[in-house]
Amino acid sequence: QVQLVESGGGLVQAGGSLGLSCAASGTIFSINFMGWYRQAPGKQRELVATVNSGGAINYADSVKGRFTVSRDVAMNTLYLQMNNLKPEDTAVYYCNSRGYSSLNYRPFDYWGQGTQVTVSS
Repeated sequence: QVQLVESGGGLVQAGGSLGLSCAASGTIFSINFMGWYRQAPGKQRELVATVNSGGAINYADSVKGRFTVSRDVAMNTLYLQMNNLKPEDTAVYYCNSRGYSSLNYRPFDYWGQGTQVTVSS
């Protein structure tokens, strides 16, 4: 079993900054992929930023230049620094982790519980 614990988020005015973190723990042999996704009310969950084991990073066009994703491989932790936030960034942000279990070496795909980010205008 793998647990993802998210922290950060909250309420901020437009133009402000927030940081999120996601710590993975449990029966982890390796993590191949971690990412941030978000879901606004009435909308589908969408990709925000991802990073794979090779360090390749992918951002949604809507956050490029404003958000920075980073990963502490040793600590199995993913970060998201969000600057110049806009009201349209308001959503529940979810962490996703994919890798292999140390119990049976089978692949896993887990999601965090989500953390609310609200940007006021």
